[in-house]
Amino acid sequence: MDVSLLDSLDGQVALVTGANRGLGRQIAADLEELGATVYAGVRDPDYDAPGHQRALELDVTDDEAIRAAIACIEVEAGRLDVLVNNAGIGGPRASTLVDDSVEDVDAVLATNFRGPVVLTKFALPLLLARPGGRVVNVSSALGALGEGQSGGWAPYRLSKTGLNGLTVYLHGEFHSDGLLANAVCPGWVQTDMGGEHASTSVEDGADTPVWLARFAPDAPAGLFWREREVIDW
Repeated sequence: MDVSLLDSLDGQVALVTGANRGLGRQIAADLEELGATVYAGVRDPDYDAPGHQRALELDVTDDEAIRAAIACIEVEAGRLDVLVNNAGIGGPRASTLVDDSVEDVDAVLATNFRGPVVLTKFALPLLLARPGGRVVNVSSALGALGEGQSGGWAPYRLSKTGLNGLTVYLHGEFHSDGLLANAVCPGWVQTDMGGEHASTSVEDGADTPVWLARFAPDAPAGLFWREREVIDW
């Protein structure tokens, strides 16, 4: 697919959640390399952000922390061009929904789905202030409706299906206002969640999310991507 890309993100502002490790840390580093002012959303208030990134205390399960983080960006930067909803947890893996505790279900849905919904809600006024604001939702093929939905990971699968739904909603509601919302499956990545035997390096896993963050205002949106190709929901 022929996609219009921004060669540089100079002058633009990006917020990456879960930026203290793994995929989020790599995405944040790559966006900074492209020239963006990067806010590294992390739960640890003492996190020492690398490079020129700005550590931003942000727990996506805490509504007041979300409000404060967006307010901080608005006051300090006055704009937000890219939101990468990356923060996530795996939760129970081998068990089925019958066996999963309600507490586990709540924890996964709160972090992986409700958190991005609420954060995006409060970020939208900044993202819509200029044509071409981007939302990149880090999802998973495990949440695709056509993938059979079996083999464990019940709360995780459901949370990612919901995240894909958020992507479609954002596209339907706000694309005419200039918003570009896309979802991405980074693959089985060598992170704490994916494990050391995963097939995809952190660098390769970050490639497509960062590529989506470079989309120009006339680029495609409302789609699900993997390795820079559209995949089925």
